[in-house]
Amino acid sequence: PWRVAGKRVAPAPRTLDVGWRGVWPLLEKPGLPVVSGGRSAGARVACRTAQELGAVGVLALSFPLHPPGRPEKSRAEELLGAGVPTLVVQGGNDPFGKPEEFPDGAYELVEVPYGDHGFAVPKRAGMQETEVVGIITDAVAAWARGLRE
Repeated sequence: PWRVAGKRVAPAPRTLDVGWRGVWPLLEKPGLPVVSGGRSAGARVACRTAQELGAVGVLALSFPLHPPGRPEKSRAEELLGAGVPTLVVQGGNDPFGKPEEFPDGAYELVEVPYGDHGFAVPKRAGMQETEVVGIITDAVAAWARGLRE
């Protein structure tokens, strides 16, 4: 909602969590599992609220492991505390946390080579946008299939 309102920075985590809790009942359908997910701040929300809301998994796109240039301000606890199967799709050059910065834990991590926080890759990488989208969608599809097994 903050993006739609034209703001660049997300509100406080507590505010985002309250908003997500309010939307969650609209996503639930009797007998159908729901994966919680989001990008950037939304990925943090999904991790923090997954167990409480009964999600069967978390899809974390561009999880902001730390503020750019501030690795000491780690948000790894939120990711590690999701408590449900979690897939992190992370750009290889994300200033909010490169894949090699992520701690060991009970989650899967897929790297988008050269990708930034929005999964954009530089032209010099020689990758087309369709390749990037393919990496993301293939990873998500394989992970989601595994949730059923």
